[in-house]
Amino acid sequence: MAENADGQEKSEEPTSKKLEDARKKGQVARSKELATMLIMMIASLWLLWLGPQMMVDFERMMIMGFSIERDHAFDMKRAADLIFAQFEAALWLIFPFVMGMMVMAIVANILVGGWLFSTEVMAPKFSKLNPIAGIKRMFSLHALVELIKALLKFFLMSVLAVLFIYSTLREVYHLGLIEVEPGLASAGEILAMALVVMSLGLIVIALIDVPYMLWKHNEDMKMTLQEVKDEFKQTEGNPEIKGRIRRMQQEMAMRRMMQDVPTADVIITNPEHYAVALKYDGDKMNAPIVLAMGVDFMAAQIRAIATQNKIEIVRSPALARALYYNSEVGQVIPRQLFMAVAQILAMVFQLKERKITQLPTFDDVVVPADLKQSP
Repeated sequence: MAENADGQEKSEEPTSKKLEDARKKGQVARSKELATMLIMMIASLWLLWLGPQMMVDFERMMIMGFSIERDHAFDMKRAADLIFAQFEAALWLIFPFVMGMMVMAIVANILVGGWLFSTEVMAPKFSKLNPIAGIKRMFSLHALVELIKALLKFFLMSVLAVLFIYSTLREVYHLGLIEVEPGLASAGEILAMALVVMSLGLIVIALIDVPYMLWKHNEDMKMTLQEVKDEFKQTEGNPEIKGRIRRMQQEMAMRRMMQDVPTADVIITNPEHYAVALKYDGDKMNAPIVLAMGVDFMAAQIRAIATQNKIEIVRSPALARALYYNSEVGQVIPRQLFMAVAQILAMVFQLKERKITQLPTFDDVVVPADLKQSP
C-alpha cells in the first residue's frame, strides 16, 4: 500500500475535495496508449479510404513540379513562384489529414480523465530535477509496468509486422511490374493496411493501460488518516472551535430566553422537573407562544424569575411535559393543546382582574395521547 513522504500509510480513499484540488493542478488519469491506438487507427482508416487518391495526387504534383520549362529554371522569380505553388498544393493536400489527427489527439486524451486546462502543469517544478527522486522513479512499480508495456508493445508490433509482410510479399513484388500511377495507389493501400494491423495490436496494450492508469491515479490520490482529518478541519472547521461556538450560541439563546420570562403570563410546571413560560395577547396573537422552557436547573431558574416578577405558576404535570416535548421557544403551542392552555389562561386573567381569589388545580388537565410527553 502507498505511503506518503512521512512514511504514513495511505489507507483512505481520496475525498472529492482531494480529487478536485488534484484536477486543478492537472493531476488526472491519462492513458497515452489509448491515445496512440486511436490516433493510429483513425490515421490508418483515413489512409485506407483516401490514401490511394492522395498518392495519385502527390504523383501528379511531382510530375508537374519536374515538368518545367527551361525559362522557369533560369528565372528566379518564376522558379520561386513554382516552388511556393507546389508547397501550397502539398499543404492543402495533407491539411485535412493533419487537422483530423489533431482533433483525434485531443479527443483521445479526454476520453480518460476528461477535458482539463491547467496553467499549473506548465509551471516549472524544480523537484523533478532532484536526482534521488529520479532514481526512485526509475525503480518504482510504475517504471516496471511501463517497461513491461514497452516490451509487450515491441513483441506485438514485431509479430504483426512479420505476419503482415509475409502475407503481402506477392503484392509488394508486383508493385515493380505495374505502371507508376496504379503502383503508387497500391503502395498507399498496403501502407494503410499495415497501419490498420499495427493499430489493432495496440488495442491489447490500451486494454491493459487504461485500467492500470485509473488504478494508479486512485492509488496516488489516496490519503492518510491524518490527511483526512486535516481536510475535515479545513472544510468543516475545527470540531473543538465549532463546539465552543455552539455552546456560546446556546448560552446566548438561554440568556435571551430568560430575559423574556418576566413578560410571561403564566408558568406551567410539572412542578419540579419541567417549566414552560407562556404568553398570550389577544390583540396581537392568534395563539399562545412559548417564551422559555427548561428542565431541572433551568426549570428552577424560570420559576425563580417568575416568583420575583409575581407571575402565576400553575402546576399541571401532563400539560407541562406535553408543552416541553412538542413546542419550540418563540413558536405557538401545538393546536392540540389550545383548549387545555386556554382554560389555564382564562383563570389566570380572571385572577389578575380579581374576579377570582385563587387558581383552581389543573392536575387533571386532559392532554391528547398522540402528543409526546416523555423522552
